[in-house]
Amino acid sequence: MAAGGPRPSTWERLCAECEAEQRLFPDIPESLWESVSLEAGMLQPLCTEQFYPSPAADAVVQQFLPTPKAAPLPQAPDPKTCSPEEYLEYYIFPVLLPGMTELLHQAKKEKCFERKRTKFIACDFLVEWLYNHNPRRKDESFTEFLSIPFVHDWLKDHPRQPLPLSFFLSEEEASIIIQAFWRGYRVRCDKEVQELRQWQKQFRDEKTIFEKVEQFWAEQEARAAIQRGDL
Repeated sequence: MAAGGPRPSTWERLCAECEAEQRLFPDIPESLWESVSLEAGMLQPLCTEQFYPSPAADAVVQQFLPTPKAAPLPQAPDPKTCSPEEYLEYYIFPVLLPGMTELLHQAKKEKCFERKRTKFIACDFLVEWLYNHNPRRKDESFTEFLSIPFVHDWLKDHPRQPLPLSFFLSEEEASIIIQAFWRGYRVRCDKEVQELRQWQKQFRDEKTIFEKVEQFWAEQEARAAIQRGDL
């Protein structure tokens, strides 16, 4: 690429690196490159002895090789005049990617990869992390998600539905509730308890209590009417 020309994009640099790696192994067909996963490639050990027979020989070779100098970091472009790609690469990704890394760690702690439903909301965590790691708030204390000013104002006009209480139970609390329900179910399956429950059901169906209550209030009203007549 000519000097002073357009800077290659991130995707173009990735493609160039992939093509360079493929030139190092020309005997491997292209169909196999697509079937090999990234994890498998990372887990393969690299045998350095085939390049340098011993540490002593390596030290001798290094004496005659020039020490490469680190390339100077490119200067960040003006955020008001740079292209969208440059703005993403210099101003968005350096801040967003560490937050995404922390997001994955927190999701693992919340067991999001083990359960279908959890109380963890990824967008809320990312907003809280980015807000508290803002360089302009370097010396300020940690602020929770619901205490962030713009979040508080938004939720005031757009309230959320409350999460189910089961999301806030620990495994121990959930196990106690499940065991209590199971013990109650086994007790209700007992023959004598079934007879008692059946008798209670029949008693409610006969409505004798409602009739007695109505009779009681009818007598009270009649008595009150007699007293008013006497007066």
